Amino acid sequence: MHMEECGGRLVIAEGRSQVWIEPWGKNSLRVRMTCEPEMDPHDWALTEPIEPTESEIKFSEIDVTDPWYRSDEYEKYHMTGTVAELTNGKITAKVNHEGWISYYNQKGELLTEEYWRNRDRINRYCVPLRVGARELKPIQGSTDYELTARFEAFDDEKIFGMGQYQDRRMDKKGAILELAHRNSQASVPFMVSSRGYGFFWNNPAIGQAIFGINRTEWSAKSTKKMDYFITAGDTPAEIEEQYSAATGRTPMMPEYGMGYWQCKLRYRTQDELLAVAREHKRRGLPMDAIVVDFFHWTRQGDFKFEPRDWPDPEAMVKELRELGIEPVVSVWPTIDEQSENFSEMSEKGYLVTADRGNQNHMTWMGNTVFYDATNPGAQKFVWERCKENYYKKGIRCFWLDEAEPEYGPYDFDNYRYYEGTALQCSNRYPVGYAKGFYDGLKSEGETDIMSLVRCAWAGSQKYGVLTWSGDIYSSFRSMREQLQAGLSMGMAGIPWWTSDIGGFLGGDISDEHFKELLVRWFAWGAFCPVFRMHGERSPWYEREQEYIDGVRQLTSGQDNEVWSFGDDNYEILKNFLFIRERLRPYIRECMEDASRTGAPVMRPLFFDFPEDKNCWEVEDAYMFGPDLLVAPVMEEGARERTLYLPAGCKWTDANTKTIYDGGQCVTVPAPLSVIPVMVREGAAHEIYT
Repeated sequence: MHMEECGGRLVIAEGRSQVWIEPWGKNSLRVRMTCEPEMDPHDWALTEPIEPTESEIKFSEIDVTDPWYRSDEYEKYHMTGTVAELTNGKITAKVNHEGWISYYNQKGELLTEEYWRNRDRINRYCVPLRVGARELKPIQGSTDYELTARFEAFDDEKIFGMGQYQDRRMDKKGAILELAHRNSQASVPFMVSSRGYGFFWNNPAIGQAIFGINRTEWSAKSTKKMDYFITAGDTPAEIEEQYSAATGRTPMMPEYGMGYWQCKLRYRTQDELLAVAREHKRRGLPMDAIVVDFFHWTRQGDFKFEPRDWPDPEAMVKELRELGIEPVVSVWPTIDEQSENFSEMSEKGYLVTADRGNQNHMTWMGNTVFYDATNPGAQKFVWERCKENYYKKGIRCFWLDEAEPEYGPYDFDNYRYYEGTALQCSNRYPVGYAKGFYDGLKSEGETDIMSLVRCAWAGSQKYGVLTWSGDIYSSFRSMREQLQAGLSMGMAGIPWWTSDIGGFLGGDISDEHFKELLVRWFAWGAFCPVFRMHGERSPWYEREQEYIDGVRQLTSGQDNEVWSFGDDNYEILKNFLFIRERLRPYIRECMEDASRTGAPVMRPLFFDFPEDKNCWEVEDAYMFGPDLLVAPVMEEGARERTLYLPAGCKWTDANTKTIYDGGQCVTVPAPLSVIPVMVREGAAHEIYT
């Protein structure tokens, strides 16, 4: 094993392998490993300009007085060797004489270290396990490798972020996470550790992250190299700021994004959608956006309005804008084999291909193939069609659905992209999908760019991506799972997030149990980054099947407007519409902060109160910006709520105006019309009149 400095980079070379450790922005390092003659050039999500820093590399001989080594053994056998250190601000990588890497902060405290079991860490005797920290195992018959990277586990460590998974736990310690996208699952492999560091697995390959009690393990099924980013900080806010500097920050949210969004399974016609918008305004209710959802087209992949049901989109857009409402149009990446664009896209290589079997990826409402969003040519082609048929008719905001993409089944070993096999790069798909529309809108001079996208990966945020949590079920359990999903996405660097209020699947508007769920979810939605109603609202209307030119048309679900759930509930929902409006100046400040520093808009309590150890344990409440503590009611029939108030300041109940000292648990009233919200001492934001 040989170590040397090369252009400010520390290189560890052994046989055919090379490990590069180099400064990568403030208090941060990038670590790469290859077994090829040259390092794979893909930067994946680490594409932002690197802030210049002053770093230092030092080499020295083993110090047998260092307690890291058992001096009696080293002195007895006269062991020698070179060790190295690379320091960049608050982080130092130490490499021992055998090539093992440990990471420390500026106080000399261990952050994390590689897991090696081919020698005994204490006595340095050889042991037979032969488990190394870094493995690039060649996949026979190919030029690719199966990758595993292992790190030590720490009993006191809590792990947050990693994107969106459908479970109840925000602390991912003990979790096994698939590094792959699915409908309602978005893998964004950045974690923040309670030990004072952030770690980003810069690899879009299908794989797994295991945060076990015996070790932490990252893996990729097929890749060219190991690549990760590690950053140290005194607070979670500092860690997020440094990570977002490396992967990109969200732009400033457009003003319409901060208000109320209305949608349902789908409004079937132009007249139906306009009737809802007009009624909303007739009642004096705020609405900032309304959605023309899927199957407003004749065939998937045509990327244009069906003229029978949407005869005059320009007039529709004009009226909506006069009402102060932004129209949002759904786009799917599925190309029907009968679409007018299928042949050209196929001939130009713009479609995802399969290594075996037929080429159909989804057979719902037609035989369809996903377009290849990793292909710059395909990105431009799709945008040009959407520009001609939507943008020129006044559409500025797009709902980019099916962005995982939602294969049926998810046989990742079967699909192939412009950038490589799906096993190697599938998690980049939603980034390319959003980038195509972002670049297209920007080229037309648009500056307030926002796309609602059903998935994200690292870097998605810089393309104006608002992620939502997919086709989730209508239940209190699902609502609880979405709370941690939203907080985890924020900690993973995706600050614009929302869920389908009331859940998407199920939800009968005549069912009293569902009505209670809807009201509780709606109240919570008013305190989410984006406030958006949606859902299929089963059972669907019984209608005769309709066809246009032999193509079956999709029907719709039950009503899903604020007046659809009973008069008493209407008054409650109406109140929260106006609460959201009163919050708009505060939300604008939060969005500016997210754009400037990468701070999540909704975040765990420990983000703002890292010194309060109790805040690291709270998973059922959160901070909405720096001043509002929100405790959603997520149990059916509950009419009070117990919550923890962070220490160090006083808190005012926005409902009762009662003032509490921090550092204690309190129980507050939570009737159906109230979501418990606590206002931090010194804040000037009125929530309830």
